[in-house]
Amino acid sequence: MKSIARVLSELPSLKSIGATVVLLSSLTTFAHAADPPATVPVRELRDLNKSYFPFTPVKSKEEWAVRRAEILRRTQVACGLVPMPTKTPLNAVIHGRVERDDFTVDKVYFESVPGHYVTGNLYLPKKPGEKMPVVLCPHGHWPNGRFMNLNDAGVKKEIATGAERFENAARSPLQARCAQLARMGCAVFHYDMLGYADSLQFADASGNIEHRHGPKAHGFISADAESQLVGYFNLQTWNSIRALDFVLSLPGVDSARVGCTGASGGGTQTMILSGLDERVTAAFPCVMVSTAMQGGCTCENTNHLRIDQGNIDFAALTAPRPIGMTTANDWTKELDTKGFPDLKNLYTMLGVPNNVTALFAAHFPHNYNHVSRTAMYNFYNKHFKLGLEEPVLERDFQLLSEEEMSVWNAKHPKPAGDKIGESHEKALVKWFTEDTAKQAAPLLAPRTEADVAKQREVLGAGWQVLIGGKMPAKGESVHGLGAKEDKGGYLLMRGITTSKLGGVDTTFIYPKQWNNSVVLWVSLKGEASILDGNGDLTPAATKLLAEGFSIACPNLYMKDAKKNPNVYDDGKKKLDSFYGYAGYQYGYNPSLFAERVRDVMASIAMIRDNDKYRTETLYVAGVEGAGPIAAAAVGIAQSKVNQLFVDTEGFRFAKLDDVWDMNFVPGAVKYGDVPALLSLCAPVKTTVVNETKESIAPAVATFGAGKASLELVGKAEGKGTEAVVKALVERR
Repeated sequence: MKSIARVLSELPSLKSIGATVVLLSSLTTFAHAADPPATVPVRELRDLNKSYFPFTPVKSKEEWAVRRAEILRRTQVACGLVPMPTKTPLNAVIHGRVERDDFTVDKVYFESVPGHYVTGNLYLPKKPGEKMPVVLCPHGHWPNGRFMNLNDAGVKKEIATGAERFENAARSPLQARCAQLARMGCAVFHYDMLGYADSLQFADASGNIEHRHGPKAHGFISADAESQLVGYFNLQTWNSIRALDFVLSLPGVDSARVGCTGASGGGTQTMILSGLDERVTAAFPCVMVSTAMQGGCTCENTNHLRIDQGNIDFAALTAPRPIGMTTANDWTKELDTKGFPDLKNLYTMLGVPNNVTALFAAHFPHNYNHVSRTAMYNFYNKHFKLGLEEPVLERDFQLLSEEEMSVWNAKHPKPAGDKIGESHEKALVKWFTEDTAKQAAPLLAPRTEADVAKQREVLGAGWQVLIGGKMPAKGESVHGLGAKEDKGGYLLMRGITTSKLGGVDTTFIYPKQWNNSVVLWVSLKGEASILDGNGDLTPAATKLLAEGFSIACPNLYMKDAKKNPNVYDDGKKKLDSFYGYAGYQYGYNPSLFAERVRDVMASIAMIRDNDKYRTETLYVAGVEGAGPIAAAAVGIAQSKVNQLFVDTEGFRFAKLDDVWDMNFVPGAVKYGDVPALLSLCAPVKTTVVNETKESIAPAVATFGAGKASLELVGKAEGKGTEAVVKALVERR
């Protein structure tokens, strides 16, 4: 069946809806002969275990540049790096050197943020070259992390299967990696992931790190933290960035040869860090680059991260810099046919096909064994131009004891008291929140048009990611006609607006004397806001119709839901993988608020992008719980909207204490809450109900600096829907 947009596009240019009605009447038989569109289905729920995360193919370098920018910005926002947190002094402490035959090992701790310590060991060659290459070594979820020491039975198995050559390397493949790289002339920093080895500040009293999978008031798994995009993954990524700062501050290192390599969770950190920070010149993530399972820990997941992208995309961010990877008999076993060919094609298109490589070794279980490490040594030998004979093979080494590795001792006491556990979590949430507020303050009080542009660059980019979609291009959003009724004084039509953002049931009311203006009526009541239980026009719709407006009313996604229905079904959780952490839901799926904003964006595009329909003026009205939704959509649509009328009802994201609330959006408070959403609507002429100059001061400042029109409707002029309709009629 043709869409109504296409039908209208084939009509001659019309100046009044009356003529349109006459022509549409001749199409009545056609419209009713076809089956009406089905109701918009519940949108597919994605998760880290069962979903498929393919790479989005690109056809040219130019197309890749656009796609790469999208992946990078989403990743930066998801990691809490927009704006970039303040880099405070590291206050690095290096002590307790241990001597080995041809390398040394130092104990290191430094502060990635005030009061939070990154701990690890620094391996250095005894006879370094003029400039030492640098390799960061984050580890995965191996038992005891940096202190890993496999038992005798495990050692025998590793050697028997050909996974390892030496007993010491089998006991600790993590130490083996660092020792060999130091012997190759590299400065190697092996640092703890959160809650492992010397990273004691995130272990509970029993040393159990599983406390990271449950709600904690004001801690990392709480509405407070999610609203600010603070979390384990974000902190661990920040630790990696600061670890890079640390190693590049060491004397004698070569900033032109910087590597990062790790397996499993360490592979996740490797590809994220190298994608975010171009100071990494060659990356080698192991057993993690995959189109399947994306990483199961809270330290590998965060809100917004894997919406429309996944681990193949993160690996691709390193291009055209060299990247190598390995597979195993795990979620990476199909990489040779799913994912790697895309990376190979990308690197070939960029003119550096030899800068991407992979070892396919699905006969081994999840690992970073000698076979995989050998591939990594040869990778760095090649790209760092070390000049060693290949294959570069490990030699046996003397294993370090836990005492020799631990950074804490009597002279350097481990954190205690309020520096560990929940009190430490709360302190970090507070630090990141206050740091963001300090950086956002100038953005929320712009004085010049340049300030407004900067606001959109940061806050606007943040909200773009939080909503998770761009405006559909011309022709991408169309309306499929389902049913049409001639109601005498007006035409009532129903159907589905579809675009790349999804589909939304939409009701249209057309007066027979049209003023060439459309009111996009956005309400959480949906059609019930313009048609009462008897199918008659509501007072609001009656008044707008009398003024000659046509009305488009989308039934926003799951408009009757009170909690996020992607998570809850009759009060029961649909998924068993949340562990109390919102990032397992919002890291893979848009929030319900975002889904609804995207419905409005699709509706705006459908109305404005039909050349033949000739809508001269588009008004957006946000009422009955949908005010912030309408503002968010207009903030993205901008020039496609002539005027916005919004009743906020005093809503603020900061008041929400339930991450499954229908309006909860991770990061909404970080990016300025409702006042920032209103600010981003400038320069669209905007009228706001239920707010004062003081309550939306950022918007008042933004509209003033940009010389745009912002009007406030006080209680004396009515309230809610009545006030919006009155303002629309009088101030259009």
